[in-house]
Amino acid sequence: MSEANDSPIFPKSPLEEVGGIPYFVRMCDKIRLHASDDLHADYQSNLGGGFDKWTCEYLRVSYNDVVEKVQSGLDDAAVLEWAVSLGGERTAAERDWWLSYMRNRCHRDDLSELLEKRKISCGLGDRGDIVSMFGMIDADEERN
Repeated sequence: MSEANDSPIFPKSPLEEVGGIPYFVRMCDKIRLHASDDLHADYQSNLGGGFDKWTCEYLRVSYNDVVEKVQSGLDDAAVLEWAVSLGGERTAAERDWWLSYMRNRCHRDDLSELLEKRKISCGLGDRGDIVSMFGMIDADEERN
């Protein structure tokens, strides 16, 4: 997190779930914060990318359509219900794979080096307990 804003409003934790889906609550929260001009600049360049993109791909919906639904005033559960109705249910195996992928992203995978660089740049290089990007996000946003 940059120090340009001494008291940023952090989006909700990526670990918060709705309908058994982690990260979706955070994505919806970032959309709402962006619409109200309360989303810190550090988060804006990646809107619709990274975890947002992977979540939408899993649900088989477009990020822009999710933005539209969130901005229409629906709560997170209703937006997720809409997404599942549009994109269809996933098999138990698909869901388990995706959950593991999201919760463990950057742990011994192609983005492991990115995680280590990010930890160092945020002053968290000594935190051996941070082994995934979800953990990094929560540590950087002072939740753990």
